[in-house]
Amino acid sequence: MPDTGFAKGQPVTAPQPYVHFPGTAREALSFYHRVFGGELTLNTRTDFGLSDGSADAIAHGVLDGPVSLFGADAEPDQQSFSSSGLMFALLGAADEPTLRRWFRELSDGGTVVDDLQVRAWGASDGQVLDRYGMLWLIGFEPEGSEK
Repeated sequence: MPDTGFAKGQPVTAPQPYVHFPGTAREALSFYHRVFGGELTLNTRTDFGLSDGSADAIAHGVLDGPVSLFGADAEPDQQSFSSSGLMFALLGAADEPTLRRWFRELSDGGTVVDDLQVRAWGASDGQVLDRYGMLWLIGFEPEGSEK
């Protein structure tokens, strides 16, 4: 039985994105795995006993780690991911060096929308649109500040 990521002993307690990629799920989820770390599980259509479509297409993928998401290759009758008015916020999700690295790595092949910088209120944040069309807001409070 393929590992679907649903029964790891931890219930999903917050919404997690499930992204339908335009035939790039393996590449995209592997990219996010390199950026964020964690455990990556990829199940192909063949793994699920599906014989229609590409045998190597990702039917269900799970990245479980400091940033978790689900993903798959869009079916021919499904619209693949596109977004307007949505961003994935990673505010204080890790220490400052890690957040700075995530910002830098997500911007590789993507577009920096708003550079990571200190704001008037003292916190630092920035926005990056990655190569797969996902917009990320990454930020942190100054070292030693109270949360």
